[in-house]
Amino acid sequence: MAATTTEASRTHSSDRLPAGVYLLGFCLFAMGTAEFLLAGVLPAVAADLDVTLSSAGFLITAFAMGVVIGGPPFAVLSLHWPRRATLLTTQGLFAASILVGLLGNYQVLLLTRAVSGIAYAGFFAVASVTAIGLVTPDRNARASGIVVSGLGAAMVVGGPTGTLISHFTQWRVGFWVVVALTVAGIVGCLLGLPALDSDDDRRTGPRVSRELATMRSPMLWVIYAITILTTAAYMITFNYRAALLTDVTAIPEVWIPPILALFGVGAFVGLSIGGRVSDQRPHLALLTGATAIVVLSAVLVFAIRHVWAVVPVVFLIGIAAFVLNPAIYGRVFAIAADAPSLAGATNVSAFQLGISITPVLAAASLTQGAALTSVCLIGAVLAAASVPLILLDRSRQARSTRDRAADTPSAAIRPMRDPG
Repeated sequence: MAATTTEASRTHSSDRLPAGVYLLGFCLFAMGTAEFLLAGVLPAVAADLDVTLSSAGFLITAFAMGVVIGGPPFAVLSLHWPRRATLLTTQGLFAASILVGLLGNYQVLLLTRAVSGIAYAGFFAVASVTAIGLVTPDRNARASGIVVSGLGAAMVVGGPTGTLISHFTQWRVGFWVVVALTVAGIVGCLLGLPALDSDDDRRTGPRVSRELATMRSPMLWVIYAITILTTAAYMITFNYRAALLTDVTAIPEVWIPPILALFGVGAFVGLSIGGRVSDQRPHLALLTGATAIVVLSAVLVFAIRHVWAVVPVVFLIGIAAFVLNPAIYGRVFAIAADAPSLAGATNVSAFQLGISITPVLAAASLTQGAALTSVCLIGAVLAAASVPLILLDRSRQARSTRDRAADTPSAAIRPMRDPG
C-alpha cells in the first residue's frame, strides 16, 4: 500500500511543470499588456500628444513592426548569450523603452514603441526555448502553452484592466504599471530561473549557420503559414467583438466586458487541453482548433443577434483558438529541435503578423459596404485555409517518420518491437 502511494505521489509530482515555466508566462503577460493597452487609450494619447488619431495609430503599427521585423535578427544576434542573461536584457530593454517613451514627445514614443517591440519579440522567442529546456521532451507543447497563456492573459485581462486604470487616472498610468510588472518579472527571473547554460552548451551551443540552415526547412514555413492564418482567424472577430455586441446584439455596454472576459476563460481552458494533447497528437489539436473556428465563426454571424446564443459561442471560440497555440509551438520546436532560437523568434513574428493583418482584411470588406458580421465570415475563411496546410504537415511528418524508421538498422532486425 505504501509503495502504491509513493508511486502515485511520484507520478503526480512529475506531472507538475517547473515554477520557472509559470514565471515566464507571467513575464510575457506583463510585457504583452503594453501591446493591448494602447488600443484602449488611443484617443487620450492623441489628444495629449496633440496628434491626429490616425497618427496615434502608427504607435500600434510601430510596435507590431518591431516584433515582425526586429525579432528574428535579434534572435540571431543573441544566439551566444546565456539564456537567462538574454531574458533579463530583453525585459530591461523593454521596460527602459516604455519608460523613455512616457517621458518624451510623439516622435520619441514612436521610436521607443518599435524598440520595445523588438525586445518583446526577443523575450518571447527565448522564453519559449527556455521553457522547453526546463521540461522533458514529452511536455514541450504543454510548457510552451503555459508561456503563451501569458499573452492570452494580457489580451483579455491586462489590456482591459490597464485601460480601466488609465481611464480613471491618465493614459500614462497604465504603462507605469506595465513597467512595474516587468521589473517584477526581471527580479523573478534573476531569483527563480537556473543559469540554464552549461559549459558544454557554450561550446556546442547554437550556431548562426545551423539556425539559418534550419530556416530552409519547407515544413517550418508551413507552420508559420498556419500561425498567421489561424491567429488572424480568431483575432479578426476578437477585435470587432465589442462593435458587434454594441451594433448588432444591441446589449447595454456594461455587459460587454463580462462577455469578452468569457473569451479569456475559454482561452485558458483551451491552453490546458491543447497543452496536454499536443505533445502526443499535435495535428489532432491543430485540426480540432481550426475546424472549430471555422464552424463557430460562421455560427457567430447568426448567434450575434441573440444574447443567449452569443455567450456560449464566444466562450467556445476562446477554447478553439488557444487549443491551437501549444500545438503550433510544439511543431516549431519539433522541426527545429537543433536550432530553435531563430525558428521560435520567427514564429513570434508570424503570430504578430496574423494580428496585424486583421484591420486590413476587415477594412477591405467594410469599406465595400459589407455588414459588420462579414468579419466573422472572413475569420471562417482564414481558418478553413489553414486546414489543408495542417494536413500537409501531418503527411510530411508521417513520411519523415517512416523514412527514419527505414534508415534505422534495428528496425529491420526487430520489426515487431513496439516503439512506445
